[in-house]
Amino acid sequence: MAMERFKPHLLMIVTQICYTFLFFITQASFNHGMNPHVFVTYRHIVGGLVMLPFAYFLERQKRPKLTMALLLEFFVLSLMGVSLTLNMYFVSLNFTSPTFVASMVNTIAALTFVLAVILRLEVVNVRDPRGIAKIIGTLVSLAGVMTMTLYKGAVLKNLWHPLIYIHQGNDVVKENWVIGSILTVASCITWSIWYIMQAYTLKRYPAQLSLTTWMSFVGAAQSAFYTVIVQHNRAAWTIGFNIDFWSTIYGGIVISGLVVFISLWCTEQKGPVFVTMFSPLSTILVAILAYFVLGEKLYMGSIIGALIVIVGLYLLLWGKEDPKSETKDEEKCCTTKIEHKEDHMMQKFPLDEK
Repeated sequence: MAMERFKPHLLMIVTQICYTFLFFITQASFNHGMNPHVFVTYRHIVGGLVMLPFAYFLERQKRPKLTMALLLEFFVLSLMGVSLTLNMYFVSLNFTSPTFVASMVNTIAALTFVLAVILRLEVVNVRDPRGIAKIIGTLVSLAGVMTMTLYKGAVLKNLWHPLIYIHQGNDVVKENWVIGSILTVASCITWSIWYIMQAYTLKRYPAQLSLTTWMSFVGAAQSAFYTVIVQHNRAAWTIGFNIDFWSTIYGGIVISGLVVFISLWCTEQKGPVFVTMFSPLSTILVAILAYFVLGEKLYMGSIIGALIVIVGLYLLLWGKEDPKSETKDEEKCCTTKIEHKEDHMMQKFPLDEK
């Protein structure tokens, strides 16, 4: 019972671990010379091809009929969640650093919460302790993110030399830091809108595998169209059997396929705010891995901010838990114990058969 109850929580933790590795593998690929727009296009082609057979066979009975309204929704969803958002996101990653981008992405949770409350997807009762916990938890998490982003504090001394070295030109980062920051903020806004739209679309099209496949293919087509306009070098479309290839495979299968599917399932089960509130975990993991593996500097501000984020996340998750479901679980547990006890008594004192 407990496993089933916390299944969405565990799945979202897994997705954040997957996102953590994506931060580093894409940064290595971009520093190797891969074009971010080409990466987004190839990644979603791979994701669509992998998810297509699962969507076709497993959701053949439950998949609703397509209409022009649904196709238009798929187009906008793909624009917000794939082509527009991810192109801005990965370009900003190329211009800044994975730690900065991961920190700023955590504002998606607060933005999504505000939009969900406005659109009445999220109910907040200020007279109820759980409703207050939602508000306080969101504000505390946002405060933790801002602490990690704006406050540095003392530097922790590296314990050993970097295990992996990723070359990154300092001149490029300084010259384009402002542009990267603007693109990061813009991608956070469109990403929040994407999470909210998912909740509405899933009510009319409750087929997560099929929706994942549609978004991958439509988003890849949109990204390819944009890439052809901005990238005139044909050599940019060629990738070798190196980090570029493996980052595309990982991004396509794991992120565009598995992670998006899990996120859609959790959105249908728990809502868009629940899904976005786990994003701070990837920030914490990125900072830890960057410190221990890449030898990046770790500041006290990051540690303090991470602890604040965890407290805020716990408050929000507690606020979102339905007390009725907890009561039902307890009732089921008690009923099961009584039934087991009765079975044991029947075995111990069997009725005489006449």
